Amino acid sequence: MTRLLIVTADDVGLHRGMTEGAIRAHRDGIVTACSVVANGAEFEDAVERLRDQPSLEVGVHLTLVEERPLTPMRFPRKYTSFVPLYLARVIGIDAIERELRAQIEKVLATGLTVTHLNGHQHLHLLPGISSLVKRLASEYLIEYVRIVNDHGSGTRGPAMRALSFLGRRARVWCAPPARLRAGGDARTTPVTNDRTIGVANAGHLDDLVPLLDHVDGITELVTHPGVAVERYDHWGYEWDAETRALCDPRLRGELAARGIELIAPSHI
Repeated sequence: MTRLLIVTADDVGLHRGMTEGAIRAHRDGIVTACSVVANGAEFEDAVERLRDQPSLEVGVHLTLVEERPLTPMRFPRKYTSFVPLYLARVIGIDAIERELRAQIEKVLATGLTVTHLNGHQHLHLLPGISSLVKRLASEYLIEYVRIVNDHGSGTRGPAMRALSFLGRRARVWCAPPARLRAGGDARTTPVTNDRTIGVANAGHLDDLVPLLDHVDGITELVTHPGVAVERYDHWGYEWDAETRALCDPRLRGELAARGIELIAPSHI
């Protein structure tokens, strides 16, 4: 059975502590990729720090809520307002495309290699937006897009079921992994993962070992490490605890015991 695990740190560039957490969890732990917020307050600092971490793969964390857009279009601050306005077509897909293009191009303009796309609050999985993101990934030669298909329940059970449904729906456009394509042909459609872990417990991953039992096929562990993060207390995330969990010295042995190969998005 193939068991490949991508470990991604989201929200890099929102706060210097989030960038520090991602780098520390890569250097001392199991993080293989990070997702940069192009309209984050600490974007420039993140770019400078990531230049010194060539083994940490970089993606764009497409952000349509909470942060200031790069384009003149104004979006609601919260996803709970964005979703109904989008579904009612008050927010048009053309405006969304302009913003997402601007974010991708801003990261590409830094010279960093962009290997993947995903979405803040997973809004990239909404109908219409998911096909747009697939098209942009193909256009900008970005080979991997995250979908959510998560193991988890609890108080987030209904939300996880909805997100996983949208993820499975979006998955129909994915390409086969590179190792399954004949002749090494250039990919014209991005590849994606089979499932995710960690989304249901976002911000509260203090012990990752139990989650490893749910790695199957191509799995992405979605994480939010940080060090002394401020200004985002309303999220209720435990950034420092998550950084420590990702640097747990037991993890390498636990991965080996389960036959799990740790990879980055470009290695699929």
